[in-house]
Amino acid sequence: QVQLVESGGGLVQPGGSLRLSCAASGFTFSDYHINWYRETPGKEREFVATISTPTGATHYHDSVKARFTISRDNGRNTAYLQMNSLKTEDSGTYYCNARLYGSSYWGQGTEVTVSS
Repeated sequence: QVQLVESGGGLVQPGGSLRLSCAASGFTFSDYHINWYRETPGKEREFVATISTPTGATHYHDSVKARFTISRDNGRNTAYLQMNSLKTEDSGTYYCNARLYGSSYWGQGTEVTVSS
């Protein structure tokens, strides 16, 4: 059974940090590109960051460059999103996505609220 389970969300003040995790099971994690997306009420789900395999190349949405870092640990079947210098506009539900050609798996999301 394929599963992606996000964790690490929560409430943080502006300027703070959070690290999201995405634990995968049921498929060969190391074969898949990993993406993070986020969704806020009234807006479409938007791309945040990606890390490819096997090169580990990364790419970010312009709004999070230099603040967020995506990484992966293939030995632990886990991906991460380190989020620093958080802004109120970073609030939303963050989703992990694993993609390889026509296969695409999604987690259930983890909520991030940036508020004072």
